[in-house]
This record gives sequence, structure tokens and C-alpha cells, in this order.
Amino acid sequence: MHHDMKRFVREILKSPRRRAIPIMTSPGIDLIGAKPVEVFRDGALQFRCIQALAGAVHADALVTFMDLSVEAEAFGSPVRYSEHENPTVSGSIASTPEAIDALAVPEVGAKRTAEVLRCAELCAANFDRPVLGGMIGPFSLAGRLADMTEIMILAAMEPEAAARLLGKTTAFLTGYAKAIRSTGVNGLVIAEPAAGLLSPDMCREFAADYLKKIIAAVQDDDFMVVLHNCGNAANRQISALVSTGAAALHLGNAVSLPELLPQIPPEVLLMGNIDPVGVLKNGTPEEVYAKTAGLLRETAAWPNYVLSSGCDVPPGVSLENIRAFFRALDDYNQTVK
Repeated sequence: MHHDMKRFVREILKSPRRRAIPIMTSPGIDLIGAKPVEVFRDGALQFRCIQALAGAVHADALVTFMDLSVEAEAFGSPVRYSEHENPTVSGSIASTPEAIDALAVPEVGAKRTAEVLRCAELCAANFDRPVLGGMIGPFSLAGRLADMTEIMILAAMEPEAAARLLGKTTAFLTGYAKAIRSTGVNGLVIAEPAAGLLSPDMCREFAADYLKKIIAAVQDDDFMVVLHNCGNAANRQISALVSTGAAALHLGNAVSLPELLPQIPPEVLLMGNIDPVGVLKNGTPEEVYAKTAGLLRETAAWPNYVLSSGCDVPPGVSLENIRAFFRALDDYNQTVK
């Protein structure tokens, strides 16, 4: 469905009412009684999970599944599936300069990328509010292909080889992002968690500059990009993250949003950062409510703040806790009308 995302952002910026866009799909798995191992292989099933959760609680925009093994698997990485959690990459395939040169860039639609596109298409056709697709960022994908330790060593010792690998991940992700946009969804969450391990200069050279190319290729008035970084170094990396041109930054619970908000340009949305495991999964509904209400109060001075989870909400989070998160938002919004 078509949504003017420039206007969506403008409305957020000019209203004292807070919006909520949590990265929350896995609790939908429990709602439809499916198994994670099936859901992560089936785009239509993913859509049903998102639909069930959207019927239970009201987020202002919906997100598709954040499964950061999909793109590496398309390149040929081995992936381990689990009964209870997201699939994970289980071995590296491009940890030497020779292996990097031999690595072929897959077609968009290879392996499970086809299922991600199918889910995005169903979401775009069936929901009345903006939907954001999801994919991994170029540096984090390189880290899965090469192994995280190896990509850090390559970046430091063999930057040309690291750059060649990033050229390949960026080429694939640019085409994939365009395919996600053409499903009709209204934006994209790009998860670049591994960038949190880099120094500010390296973050710019090995992550931000590549992200900038991908974002420039897809972001427009009808399609917004949200850049997710859950590292604890985000406070030193804000300028690099902002330099990518993303319409919104989404930060994890390792950082303090009230401390970071003064560094964010007022037209860039900042989303986050209720702890998905410590609070949303392991807290009581009262604790979830208190933490959410507290964050809303602490960020009240910044019109560009959007309430969210700090990262992907894991399976096994109770509906009571999810409702407490949204109830805190509703109660807060009653006070600012």
C-alpha cells in the first residue's frame, strides 16, 4: 500500500504524541502456534505471524522478520536451524583474499531471499499502515561470510581484500534492497550490528560509506531507511551513522538515548531502546510498563524520538508484557494531547 513516508516522518516530528515501531515479529510465532524452524523458511507463514501480532497490539508501522542469516545463506554460507530461535550462520566461506576473489554474488531471490520478498509482498498488500522490510548491512554480512574475527583482521591488515568483500556484499544488498522496495513496502530496516565493533574511523570506512551507497539507491519520499546498530559504541559512531543518510537510526539498549538525542539532527528519527530480553522477555508486566513509561518521560523533549525495542524481540515474550509496553505508550499519549 502506498504511504508518503516523508509526510509520515513530518507528522511524527510535529506531534507531541509518540509513535511506537518495535522490531517485533517473533511473538507472532507463538500466536499462530507455529515452529520457528518452519516460519524462517516460509514467507507466507511469516506474514501470518505479523498479521496475528498486528491484530493483538497496535504498532504505528510494522516490520518484517529480522533474520540475519538469510543473505549469507544466499552467498553459500552454511546455516544451522533451531527449534527455538533464529537460524544462525555456522561456518565461514570467505576468510582469505583468495576465497573473497572466488566468491560469486548471488541472484536476488536465491535461497530464502525469495521467502523474505514473498512476506514483504503479502504485508504490503494487506496492511493499512506502513510496513518496513528488513535486511542485514554490508559489513555485518561480510562478517558472517568471513567470520567476525577474520573481517576485523582483514580490515586492519588487508584493507584491499576487506574492501573487495564489501564491494560484493554491497552489490548484492543494493539489488536486494531494490527488490524489497518493489514489493510495495514503505521502507527498510538495515541491521548493521557488527559495525558496533569498529572504531569511529573504521566505522566510516568499512560500514557507513557502503551503507550510504545502498541507502542512496533506494530511499525516496515513499521509502524510508532505518539503520539499526545495537552496539555499545554507538555513542562514538553517531556522526558516521548519520552520514549514511538514513531517515532514522535505531539503537540498542547498550546506550542511553537521552544522552544521544542531542547529537542527532532534528529531522532524523531516533528509535529504541527497551531491552528485548532483560525487560520485554524476562521482566514482569509492571516492570515493562515502568521502564517504557520512564523512557517516554526521559525523551519527552525530543520530537524526533520513536518508541521501540532495543533490538529484535525474541520468541517467548508474553503477550501481557507486549501489552504493557503499548499501555505505557497509550497512557503517556493521553497526557500530551
